[in-house]
Amino acid sequence: MTLSIDIGNTRSKLGIFEQSELRYKAIFEQLTPANLQAVLTNHSIENCIYSTVAGIDETAKKWLNDNFSTVELTTKTRLPFKNKYKTPQTLGKDRLAAVAGALHLHPAENCLVIDAGTCITYDILTKEKHYLGGNIAPGLQMRLKAMHEFTNALPLVPLVSIGEPIGKTTQHAIQNGGLWGATLEMQGVIDWCADEFGSINVILTGGDAIFFANHLKREIFVHQNLVLLGLNKILNHNVQFLE
Repeated sequence: MTLSIDIGNTRSKLGIFEQSELRYKAIFEQLTPANLQAVLTNHSIENCIYSTVAGIDETAKKWLNDNFSTVELTTKTRLPFKNKYKTPQTLGKDRLAAVAGALHLHPAENCLVIDAGTCITYDILTKEKHYLGGNIAPGLQMRLKAMHEFTNALPLVPLVSIGEPIGKTTQHAIQNGGLWGATLEMQGVIDWCADEFGSINVILTGGDAIFFANHLKREIFVHQNLVLLGLNKILNHNVQFLE
């Protein structure tokens, strides 16, 4: 069995895999040796990979290295695809992992990976296993907060499902501008990719994935564990090089 850990800014996700099947998932606000040990005591883990955008607690890092053959996802980690990003040192590791997850789900096919979280990221993987790069845009909450914080009069409104496309109150107009605008942007990116690459799989992940899935006019796949799945894919690609 293998262990994949995605360490974000506010929480850490842990996945235990048997080959390519996710058998167990846990979420922690902070990754520590104590909660790692509590979860992993009854599992026979051989290899581990972790990815972090916020750093890792040194005691947790030591615990992982002491107990498993451990890989940290960095710019030097071997990938199961060719990375054509011009500044790989600035590329979010979660984006790399999500692309690897898409490759696992749809090998030898074009993929557009959309992670709808704090920011919305778009990443393109070709059927030749070339990662071309992508785009970064504000997420739903960020759009609503920006209109409130950068103006004197506009209120902070809740995130709700889209109603009529034309707002008839200020609250409705702000919601449409943020939510409907983001949806149309996403639809536009999807349509452009379809024109540019022909057949393409669209995989949505992230906290707002379901919101967008309910409003897009195209068949898409929603996979909330895409990053963990991709980390496991990268780990398996590197197992032969572990000591």
